[in-house]
Amino acid sequence: MFNTVIPGQSLTSEPKNYAWENPPRMILPEEALAYHLEELNKPKKIEAALDALQLGIEVTTLTEGLLRNAVSKGEHSIDISLIIGPIVHEYIVGLADAARIDYVEGIEEEDTSEERMYAIRENKARKILDNIKKNKEPDLEELEASLPKQEVEDMPPQLEEEKPQGLMARPERDI
Repeated sequence: MFNTVIPGQSLTSEPKNYAWENPPRMILPEEALAYHLEELNKPKKIEAALDALQLGIEVTTLTEGLLRNAVSKGEHSIDISLIIGPIVHEYIVGLADAARIDYVEGIEEEDTSEERMYAIRENKARKILDNIKKNKEPDLEELEASLPKQEVEDMPPQLEEEKPQGLMARPERDI
C-alpha cells in the first residue's frame, strides 16, 4: 500500500538510471521496424498476439502496447513509434487474417449518414443562395421544416447584440 513512488523521487536517484532516460538503441525507423517484425515472427509472440485479439483486444491497442513497451525499454523513441505504428498495425492485421481470426481493428469508421445529411443541407443552402441571387425571397420555413426536430430545438435563439455596460464601458459615438 505504501510502496508507491513519492513525487520528486526521480530527482533523488542517479541520473539516467532508467532506460527511457538514455538515448534509444535504434534511431532509424527501418531498424525499429525490423526489430518489431522480427519479434512478431517468434512463435510465442504470434500466439500471444492472436490470443489477445481473440479476447477482444483491438489491434490498435495491441500495436500501441508493443510500441510503448519498446520505448520504455529504450529500444527506440516515441517519434519512431509514430512512424512505424501503421506498418506494425497492418502486420498484425495480416497475421490475424492469415490465422482466420475475427478481430476488432479499433479504427473508427466514418459515419456516412452524417455526410449524407450534410450534402442534403448543402444542396438546400445552394438553392436558397440561388434564390437570393435571382432577387427572390428565400423560403427559410422550408429549410427549417427539412431539418430534423432535434437540430431545430438545439438552434440558439436569435439574440440582440448586447451593449457593453458597467464602469469601464465607453459610450458609442457617431463619427
